[in-house]
Amino acid sequence: MSHHSDRPLPSVKHDVIERGDHGISRKQISPNALRVLYRLKDGGFDAYLVGGAVRDLLIGGAPKDFDVATNATPEEVKHLFRNCRLIGRRFRLAHVMFGREIIEVATFRANSDDGSGDREMEGGRLVRDNVYGSIEEDAVRRDFTANALYYNIEDFSVRDFVGGYEDVRHRVLRLIGEPEDRYREDPVRMLRAVRLASKLDFRIDVAAAEPIPRLAGLLNESSSARLFDESLKLFMAGHAEASWLGLETHGLLPALFPDSSAALRADETGGLRRLLLTALRNTDARIREDRPVTPAFLFAALLWPAYAAELASLEAGGLEVHLAQQRAADRVVMHQVQRIALPRRFSIPMQEIWMLQARFPDRRRKRVFRLLSHPRFRAAYDFLELRQQAEPELADEVAFWRDAQELSGDQLSARLGPPRSGGGDPQPSRKRRRRRRRKPASESSE
Repeated sequence: MSHHSDRPLPSVKHDVIERGDHGISRKQISPNALRVLYRLKDGGFDAYLVGGAVRDLLIGGAPKDFDVATNATPEEVKHLFRNCRLIGRRFRLAHVMFGREIIEVATFRANSDDGSGDREMEGGRLVRDNVYGSIEEDAVRRDFTANALYYNIEDFSVRDFVGGYEDVRHRVLRLIGEPEDRYREDPVRMLRAVRLASKLDFRIDVAAAEPIPRLAGLLNESSSARLFDESLKLFMAGHAEASWLGLETHGLLPALFPDSSAALRADETGGLRRLLLTALRNTDARIREDRPVTPAFLFAALLWPAYAAELASLEAGGLEVHLAQQRAADRVVMHQVQRIALPRRFSIPMQEIWMLQARFPDRRRKRVFRLLSHPRFRAAYDFLELRQQAEPELADEVAFWRDAQELSGDQLSARLGPPRSGGGDPQPSRKRRRRRRRKPASESSE
């Protein structure tokens, strides 16, 4: 059934899935979320667990965030909870704080403009949404049916107004309303569709998938800061490889990474794509193992195709190597931040990782010791290993630097052969002590 997204539905079918049929138990719900639900109920309000938490509990996942929907206004919620603050202007919400856990409480939103100026559209895009309504209206204005399920604290049933329960059972991501209208209203929904499908292993319903390649260009109008947040969710939440493949399938890469995707299309060997997929796979593995991942390294991989292409073209134009590297790195960052606002605290180390790649082939004694003591050596070396996916001929270089890290200063010195006369051999101490001694002399570590 397809319906227009901004008309309340007279024929909303309303299923109640009883406690015995859905398998969600209060034991799986955060005690703080239960506290909020019960206090709202005791205050005489309707209170539901809503959205991603209900969806995840139904498929046996363990939700990280628990959101609550209620007919209490934000001010009424604040009145019930001392530990509450109201946030947002575009979309007013109550945050109830329990130490580090925040339970987000949203008032049911209506789908129509009541003339109060609390619901504003600009060019088909929703810019403010504070007209309150019924639970039925609230369900219809959510994005995907799977996210529009309500767990009722009163009788522990799940209420479904849009067929989301069946969609979750069949692992289908379906938009509520006309897909094209919903994407125009908020183009980031296209990325959310890919991200949720990758994260949950759902398939995107045909009607929801069809307009995406056509409308991908609308992402240019989304805020670059929001696209940065969204790309962290795509690539740093443990399903980076699946997300990338989804972006590729649905034609969203050129909109997010214009230069990299052009370079990938031009790369006939497929080596750059292999490098990228390996980086994303490694990121997913690190997250599974609870090891740290940094956006600087991730973006170094995502933008490497763009950097490699830019560098090749500048060098072909006769620009001196070091200058070409710096200029290529600057250009790639300058272009990319217009789409995705990559903060300098990530773009600067990312550029350093790229620039250090050119220093690996140089095995002159002084250079080897200096590179080993560079604060970004380890990240740059990990990146060199990654590049071997695209350039198998780097195997020898990778092996040399792997050994160089294992050897003591004396052993490494011996391997590098006798110093050239007057070459001033660096003191063959273990490299970790060297690093500490060199640090003050380095111009700046970031």
